[in-house]
Amino acid sequence: MHRNLLPILVLLVVLSGCRGTLQLTPSDAETVLSRQLLDAPHPAQPGPYEVRALYYGSGDDRHRPEYRDSVTIVTPTVDASELVDLGDDADEREDYWGFDSDEYPLNGRVWYPAGDGPFPVVLIAHGNHDMKDFSDPGYEYLGRLLASRGYILASLDMNFVNGGIRGENDARGWLFLKHLEQWREWNRTEGNPFEGKLDLENVALIGHSRGGEAVGHAAAFNTLSHYPDNALLDFDFGFGIQSIIAIAPVDQQYMPTDRGVPVENVDYLVMHGSHDGDVTSFHGLRQYDRVSFTDSQPHLKAAVYVYRANHGQWNTTWGAHDNGPRSGRILDLRALMPGEEQREVAEIYISAFLDVTLMNNDRYLPIFRDHRVIGHWLPKTMYITRFQTNSFRPLVNFEEDIDVTTGTAPGVVMDGDSLATWSEGELQLRSSNEQFGSATQDNQAVWIGWNNQIAGTDTTGVPAAFTLTLPESLPTRWGIDENGSLSFLLAPTKDVPDPREPPTDSSANEDTNAGESQDEREDDDDADDLPPIDLSIQVTDAAGVTASLPLHR
Repeated sequence: MHRNLLPILVLLVVLSGCRGTLQLTPSDAETVLSRQLLDAPHPAQPGPYEVRALYYGSGDDRHRPEYRDSVTIVTPTVDASELVDLGDDADEREDYWGFDSDEYPLNGRVWYPAGDGPFPVVLIAHGNHDMKDFSDPGYEYLGRLLASRGYILASLDMNFVNGGIRGENDARGWLFLKHLEQWREWNRTEGNPFEGKLDLENVALIGHSRGGEAVGHAAAFNTLSHYPDNALLDFDFGFGIQSIIAIAPVDQQYMPTDRGVPVENVDYLVMHGSHDGDVTSFHGLRQYDRVSFTDSQPHLKAAVYVYRANHGQWNTTWGAHDNGPRSGRILDLRALMPGEEQREVAEIYISAFLDVTLMNNDRYLPIFRDHRVIGHWLPKTMYITRFQTNSFRPLVNFEEDIDVTTGTAPGVVMDGDSLATWSEGELQLRSSNEQFGSATQDNQAVWIGWNNQIAGTDTTGVPAAFTLTLPESLPTRWGIDENGSLSFLLAPTKDVPDPREPPTDSSANEDTNAGESQDEREDDDDADDLPPIDLSIQVTDAAGVTASLPLHR
């Protein structure tokens, strides 16, 4: 068994496998997709509503006149001292801001539709940045779009928890909910601009970077009666949070009871860029896996990975460099997609997701199942997506035990034939950031490797196989019908197992690489030039009818 053999393919299986020359046939993808393009209005086009704007806040901000001179609604301060430790910087920060953590303001800039409503409420919060380079104006593009389409969006000021503070992400989540308390009060206050105009049973939270982790904390706190780190602090929120959206989020900066925050029965969308120079791994996949659906209502979660998108360009004030004090990486800006295009991706996915989750409009649901149905709308780059609804049931996710032959669903059996590698283990992130938890994805996979080539010869042996056998009772037990589908998650690695040893009555040629180690091959200059992996998926039903398709098709 090779040391630390990584996936050449992950099934939630991970296949590390045989590579050979692929003869790709002419693709009929364009013909097929031309018949599958989504027939719906473009979700990033402005809607029918006139857009209005206002500010709310303390009315005495030292540095921003909009929160001092232009507030339409004056808000009280809140005491976050149980959730934030300013440490040695407390005096310096108080000198700048004019307040301590026991008097945090509730400031926000709002875009809203002209009309009687009631309208769904969406709150968005930035993440960590230079606290003096204010981040909350950077989502105006989303505010104006969504307001025109019938949503009220508030961009929350959390700049005063930015900078050198650590372990403050619980406070960010809590601040979301303290803002919602104000919105609930305004909805029932006579003479308030939002009196009776708020649909507080349809609320969504959006967060970017640390704000992207905080939306999960807010969704969890919303259902709790006590603060997990100090049960003497009571919670009493209970808002109608239906969905949360995380943009390039960190994860596990805050870990109550020493674990990642679980979220139940809230729809979840997460987006991340391949060229993120700050949060360099897709940390939001960990929260994606922790979102569970346990009630009888329809739910979904989706993940979108965008090639050439970076960390900062989701916010118009952050820019393209991603090379602040938290990151030693300086990006080659020539590789990035233009900021306008990156924000167009956000507009499309966020607007469509809110229509599905807050407006109960399923016409955009196919966007999250397969991005290619909106290929005519999306900026031209590469996208990788994941999608799951509450009807999803795992056959095998490799989380339940250490028996490599049993699946997650009772009665599922796995078997391997002629494999070079077969083992289960934890998936790693592509890079680590010790500030935000471990370097693992917090989920398991199986590593499968094979090489049909016989060492020292030009011949191949019997094809290797990895088989999942399902119990005959499963379709009835799960109520599976013709609308069901079978999904696999596969991921390749660069590792190549050794060719098979020749039969015992033959001897290998000393000039072959039968004894070459994996590490030696990985150092070969040609290792990255190997052709792509190929395999076939074969399905046999209970009647013995078999269908097979090679991956390259």
